Amino acid sequence: MKSRIDIHSDTYKQNAAGYGKLLDQLHERQRWALAGGGEKLSARHIERGKIPVRDRIDLLLDPGSPFLELSALAAWGLHHNDVQSAGIVTGVGSINGVTCMIVANDATVKGGSFFPETTRKHIRAQEIAWENRLPCIYLVDCGGAYLPEQDRVFPDYGHFGTTFFHQCRMSADGLPQLSAVFGGCTAGGAYIPALSDESVMVDGTGRIHLGGPPIVKAAIGEIVDGETLGGASMHARVSGVTDYLAMSEREALQRLRDIVSNLNWPVRAHATRLPVVPPRFAAEEIGGIIGTDLKRPYDVREVIMRMVDDSALQEFKPEYGATLVCATAHIHGYPVGVLANNGVLFSESSVKGAHFIELCSQRRIPLLFLQNIPGFMVGTEAERGGIARHSAKLVYAMATARVPRITVLIGGSYGAGNYGMCGRGFAPRFLFAWPNSRVCTMSPEVATTVLTELRLASLKGDASEEELAELSERTRRQFEMQSDPYYATARLWDDGIIEPSQTRDVLGICLQLADASTPRFDGPSPVYRM
Repeated sequence: MKSRIDIHSDTYKQNAAGYGKLLDQLHERQRWALAGGGEKLSARHIERGKIPVRDRIDLLLDPGSPFLELSALAAWGLHHNDVQSAGIVTGVGSINGVTCMIVANDATVKGGSFFPETTRKHIRAQEIAWENRLPCIYLVDCGGAYLPEQDRVFPDYGHFGTTFFHQCRMSADGLPQLSAVFGGCTAGGAYIPALSDESVMVDGTGRIHLGGPPIVKAAIGEIVDGETLGGASMHARVSGVTDYLAMSEREALQRLRDIVSNLNWPVRAHATRLPVVPPRFAAEEIGGIIGTDLKRPYDVREVIMRMVDDSALQEFKPEYGATLVCATAHIHGYPVGVLANNGVLFSESSVKGAHFIELCSQRRIPLLFLQNIPGFMVGTEAERGGIARHSAKLVYAMATARVPRITVLIGGSYGAGNYGMCGRGFAPRFLFAWPNSRVCTMSPEVATTVLTELRLASLKGDASEEELAELSERTRRQFEMQSDPYYATARLWDDGIIEPSQTRDVLGICLQLADASTPRFDGPSPVYRM
């Protein structure tokens, strides 16, 4: 396909400049995440002979291999902004050629304690590992549940206990659970290594105890130091809680690498992968194409061409249902079926999307949803045309597709359009967002109008201008704040905010994982022409 973008035009330059500011903001907040608990606590961590958490991951991974970090900005703006990355680093990387999920506590952030977002991030990593058939590696330096938040961390499903439930079930399902203990593992934190298939402990710093010295003293009156109570040497030689004793963190990480190399883990590939051909157009141009104004239309094909191999795509029904672009393409050699918004979803575009999804499901082609959607069409004509029935077809086809689904929020994601385009509620394997994205039931402008009209109706028109103005401003502020991408990523509504220029490589990793974990054929998959 040919691009129609003029990178020398004033519009393109203005868009690029505006998007550059969004990227500057993203980079600034990423530095917050990378800083951990700050210089003072990081320095104390190193003085104790301990390695920073992301350096541990670098030493564990194969040299030069990529690491796809997930939800780096979890807990942004929450807890006084003092819980960087929710105190835990999660992501996918290669260890001796085996792709693994890594879950690593950052002890410089509140001692590695579990906040609500920490628990959610830990569980989300396990969900991804489970669905994509990945061994789990836990780098444990954990203070257990953060007690002031115990009511949001401890008792419910989806809280701390669910991490152990998942760990047991994944092990039973044949997914290796391995751990290395670098620091204290108190209370619930002790179960991470105790439930692992194999575990390593670092002598002198690694400790495991269900109740630390203060709890032991309070419970039974015994006075004991932490090393005697739960040190690595004792657990390796006396209790047998751990399987390997390491004299240093580097030795522990090397021991994990050795264990992974002997997992006898199969390397599967099901798709016919083509040679990788870079796009003909630069991904760095995407910011100048889409800009920051979600109301300004653009042709989403220009975005797709800067993400797929050789900028080549075979579009399905190009003359019908034009507000939804459906096309097959390749990303890093892997086949993918792309559904991308070019405006509001009408009945025609909904039926077209459902038909395309069934084709991809039959052919075992993973689906990629690029969301920039104001919603489904409303109004008398749309309702009489069956928009509820036709939009339900798209939702049903998407929800029941037997192929991996990946979603990227590249713009607005509002109302039922979020659902039809595989939002978080429909459990895509991965969901990422761009810095310009917004996700909410409706845009701030629409929400303001709706609530103002409802207020007028409830008062039968008897409302002062001041009251309506105050309601309008309060509604606008609420919806602008809650639709912000950082509000969403802080609460783990996505798997991270990524740059448009990085999206192709991120998707390449996701498609590789999906290809290795999805059987090529699992029975017939008919196509119903809707």
